[in-house]
Amino acid sequence: MPPDHVARIQAEWARERPDLDVGPQGVIGRLHRLAGHLTEQLLVVYRRFGLGEGDFDVLATLRRAGPPYERAPGELAQFTMVTTGAMTKRIDRLERDGLVTRRRSTADGRGRVVALTAAGRELIDAAFTEHMHNERRLLDELAPEDAAALEALLTTWLARFETPHD
Repeated sequence: MPPDHVARIQAEWARERPDLDVGPQGVIGRLHRLAGHLTEQLLVVYRRFGLGEGDFDVLATLRRAGPPYERAPGELAQFTMVTTGAMTKRIDRLERDGLVTRRRSTADGRGRVVALTAAGRELIDAAFTEHMHNERRLLDELAPEDAAALEALLTTWLARFETPHD
């Protein structure tokens, strides 16, 4: 197999900076490039449903909350890891498209709640079904034992960066 893009970069750096260990690029560089390729493949499905990645995240977060499929905007921002300002823009767009509604919280009259509409639930159910089929297709590029080993490695590594939620 000829050297891939990352291997060529490593070889150039090894030539130019033999004093540095460029080995980490083999993992980090490939993960970075693979993430870009995977994201593009995921976006194909989102676009088919008229959604961007952020829209999909918001709808999926509401859907997996279970009935009545609602969360406070701050919760949505936390679950999707975006700022509240970015979340407001997403919610505005989804509300304009009839996929979510906003109302005052019954628990806290000052707070707001974002909820899926029937159309939003129907859309995310269809999109998520296709999304899972797409992820299966992508993962099937690996042998099942390789996919399981990769998941275990990534789980261990990711745990070093993230604090588990109770």
